[in-house]
Amino acid sequence: MPRPSVAELRPVVHPDGVKDRRSGEHWAGRMYMREISLHIDPYLVNTKITPNQLTYLMVVVGVIGGGALLIPGLTGAILAVVLFQIYLLLDCVDGEVARWRKQTSITGVYLDRIGHYLCEAALLVGFGIRGADVFHQNGTSTNWLWAFLGTLAALGAILIKAETDLVDVARQRSGLPAVKDEASVPRSSGLALARRAAAALKFHRLVGGIEASLFILVAAILDVVHGDLFFSRLGIAILAGIAIVQTLLHLVSILASSRLK
Repeated sequence: MPRPSVAELRPVVHPDGVKDRRSGEHWAGRMYMREISLHIDPYLVNTKITPNQLTYLMVVVGVIGGGALLIPGLTGAILAVVLFQIYLLLDCVDGEVARWRKQTSITGVYLDRIGHYLCEAALLVGFGIRGADVFHQNGTSTNWLWAFLGTLAALGAILIKAETDLVDVARQRSGLPAVKDEASVPRSSGLALARRAAAALKFHRLVGGIEASLFILVAAILDVVHGDLFFSRLGIAILAGIAIVQTLLHLVSILASSRLK
């Protein structure tokens, strides 16, 4: 079977609305990764590799990316960033291959969501363990407080995603159709304003995999300049705080909107 061209693939794997999904498409996907993946797809669509296998590979790469943070210094942080870029690439490619082959499935969607939970949690837990200094690169003892805070950040990141996903679960079990974007606006004008302010600042994105990996790299660079783990530990505290606050605010936002109506 001849290899399809990018021009042939584009309308099928990038149908109208894929890049414009307000809550379903990552900014990095819109900016560059969907174009990169579009040039990778021709080499995959005619192989025996299945979309679900690509999703499994995405999960493995993301979890290894979190584990890479156990490597001290800039090496581990750079490796984590690179692996999470590959993770994002695979996250794009698996769905595109599925659409081209008409192999989209409920199993694929489920694996994709579980993969996001696992990988982003692995990154934040890895960051916490890095801050705990388990290999005593910056002292003679391990401070497990930072591992705890990293795990707390990971739990918050998972709960934020779960809060969103459980809206669809609740609606389906109540016999309601999928929620529309406009239903996410809180009914209270005050909460709506707060939501717009939070969306403009976008601080909540720091607990996402791509943003967190870049944030961790910046902290690692500052650590090298400062000569210890001060900035990584400060970063862990910031991400844990953001995760806790965003978990609560996101829950309030959902309950105050029309998403459960």
